[in-house]
Amino acid sequence: MAETTDRLFIEFSAEKLEQMAGRIAACLDKLSYEQVWLRHSENENAVGNLVLHLCGNLRQWIGTGVAGKPDVRVRDREFAARGDIQVGELKERLAGAAEDAAGIIRGVTAERLTERVTVQGYEKSVLEVIYHVVEHFCGHAGQIIFATKLATGEDMGFYRHLGKAAHAEKTP
Repeated sequence: MAETTDRLFIEFSAEKLEQMAGRIAACLDKLSYEQVWLRHSENENAVGNLVLHLCGNLRQWIGTGVAGKPDVRVRDREFAARGDIQVGELKERLAGAAEDAAGIIRGVTAERLTERVTVQGYEKSVLEVIYHVVEHFCGHAGQIIFATKLATGEDMGFYRHLGKAAHAEKTP
């Protein structure tokens, strides 16, 4: 049986959230408590703040917007935190939020993709909500990966499977 466009979109979205949550967890494993909460200025967010922000975003946009759960998010707290949460707890919170969101996304039917919902005062289709959340999550995951590389000087190895041969040819 051929896959439908809606199922491809839904499954890819859930898988991408899980993949990026795993990459963030790998970053947290490489960083010390101090590195997770480091800010070079008040205009920057620490990795810890970004993790809290991603958890809040997932629970609000997917949990509330798609699944209809109560909205308990206090967004300002995500950015106000200053090292009051251990790295292990951040990992657990992110894993739980990503797992919940991926499960909710996988439960979305084709008919629901065009349903209109309101999140943070924005009226969007469920498809737009899912797309926004995955894009937003990937953007901050990239920031966390970059911050981890800066802090550790290490290659994260996420593309190691491609090997050197994949980069031997010039890009057209």
